[in-house]
Amino acid sequence: MNFKILLPYEVFVHRDVDKVKAEAINGSFCLLPRHIDFVAALVPGLLSVQKSGSPEEYYATDEGVIVKKGDEVLVSTRNAVIIPDLGRLEGLVEEQFKTIDDREKKARTAAARLEADIVRRFMEIGKHG
Repeated sequence: MNFKILLPYEVFVHRDVDKVKAEAINGSFCLLPRHIDFVAALVPGLLSVQKSGSPEEYYATDEGVIVKKGDEVLVSTRNAVIIPDLGRLEGLVEEQFKTIDDREKKARTAAARLEADIVRRFMEIGKHG
């Protein structure tokens, strides 16, 4: 199967696999090449892929959507991290999502400043009008 993890700004992973395991809102599932076409909402968690004869590869993903159509499996999510070693999973995920949280806090602060500036300017216009 042609497998891709799509992030808002890049194709994070693109490879040929024989099996995809993921977790949706209603539980875990496995997709194989002859599986019917399928769509599911993913919950934040682990996703694994495997090519016959190779070890499983693990990814931590944010919530998203998985679509299997024919020979193609697409995962669309906001964030994903490759997990080279399951023993280091917790630390890697915490580090990655802390960075994202920091960026979101900065963006929210900038938006709040812009909103306050707009309100202040409208109030000034009201005083002069």
